[in-house]
Amino acid sequence: MNKIAIFASGAGTNAENLIHYFKENKKIEISYIFSNNKNAYVIQRAKNHNIKHYIFSRTEFYNTTNILQILQKNNIDFIILAGFLWLIPDYLIKNYPNRIINIHPALLPKYGGKGMYGMNVHKAVLENNEKETGITIHYVNNEYDKGDIISQAKCPVNKDDTAETIAKKVHTLEYKYFPKIVEKIISGL
Repeated sequence: MNKIAIFASGAGTNAENLIHYFKENKKIEISYIFSNNKNAYVIQRAKNHNIKHYIFSRTEFYNTTNILQILQKNNIDFIILAGFLWLIPDYLIKNYPNRIINIHPALLPKYGGKGMYGMNVHKAVLENNEKETGITIHYVNNEYDKGDIISQAKCPVNKDDTAETIAKKVHTLEYKYFPKIVEKIISGL
């Protein structure tokens, strides 16, 4: 059984999509939800599905190895970032090489980096008159959105699109592709 910990900072819609996708899977289990935001709705989602959860502070995340100890104690094999906004510290990257996966709401290398998340990305895509956008699923390294790309999926940006309509298109891609790509990586397909 491969055990996954999801790190999320907000509502947790992608986290819940992963939870539903792997619910009946005999080889992959969502075992833990971690959040850096005590008010994040992802915590309620964890409770709704009887999944263990842990809330941590910036100091705990960067200045201790408590998170690593919890991951190891619970035999976590992979970390999935689903709307997690902090840079992952070196101690986690070293202990989970090519086993930390992130989803980004743009076609990297465009529109990546610090501050490029959520509506900020979609507004930038619109302002730059891009003809397409999409999602990037990538491995995590010690720089924002610079890890090796695993997969991308695209959608058109139409002249009548708004940041909100682009967000809906991108969410559709996330829900469709993220769980399947995670499954492929973990299963070694």
